[in-house]
Amino acid sequence: MRNLMFTLSMTSMAKLQLHFNGNFPLKKEEVSRILQVSTEEKGLNDSLQNLMNRTSLGNAKVGRIKSWAIRAGLIQDMRPSPEGEIVWRLDRYFESNITNWLMHFHLSFGDNGLQKPPDKPADWGGWSYFIYTFLPQHSIFSSEELLYNISSEFQEETKIVGSRIKFVLRAYTDTHALASCKFLTQEKDQYFAGHARLSNPYLVGYFLAKLWERDFQGAGSVLTESILNQKMGLAPMLGVKAEALQEQLNTLEAYGIIEQRRTVPPFQVIPRWDKPLALLEKAYDRD
Repeated sequence: MRNLMFTLSMTSMAKLQLHFNGNFPLKKEEVSRILQVSTEEKGLNDSLQNLMNRTSLGNAKVGRIKSWAIRAGLIQDMRPSPEGEIVWRLDRYFESNITNWLMHFHLSFGDNGLQKPPDKPADWGGWSYFIYTFLPQHSIFSSEELLYNISSEFQEETKIVGSRIKFVLRAYTDTHALASCKFLTQEKDQYFAGHARLSNPYLVGYFLAKLWERDFQGAGSVLTESILNQKMGLAPMLGVKAEALQEQLNTLEAYGIIEQRRTVPPFQVIPRWDKPLALLEKAYDRD
């Protein structure tokens, strides 16, 4: 009976989904090489040997870095995604903090992109669990605390979980990755969240517009409360509480990206953008 219960418990646990990168950390310079090759005539639909020659990435590495680029929303069907095209045109050396935030946004959904959110973030793997469940409850934590919490959610052994989650932490703390976002900072074995260096309003507008397409497509207005508390939504992705997100909405209104109706409750948000990608381009233009 005990073995049966253990088996049932294991089968009900989520899969970590953090093995996509092998043992290669996120390095923007390497991702930029993948993006560059994707813009060329053959794109990434080429033999392994040719991709190695074209990217100067080794046999074991080239596929893993491609996986980083895909998860970061820059590659789609072996070619640049619409976002990837903008990055290649406006920030091909990945120097802008906008590109860092863009990659973080897409990485936070695992490999599921902007599909309808699952019942719980852990269903989409360890990265989504970290962003949308763990961090909102732990603004200060140690690697041991994270390992304890995440191990209770996923099927893999604790040793494996520990070896995989370090790549998520490094993505936010390594200088050659996304550290300039300050989404997560580190001092010795302590990590700190909730003090992110937020990018400009047009990028936040792009995030809102993409999440609007996902959850409120076609709606002419949405209750402000629905945005402030949106499942796998803007607040946890930016690393802020609902009150701080309201300040972001006020800024978006000042820039003409949204309109807010706050005279009489229930308060509402009305979209005033055309296309999300246009907001992303403006973010780079105003950077």
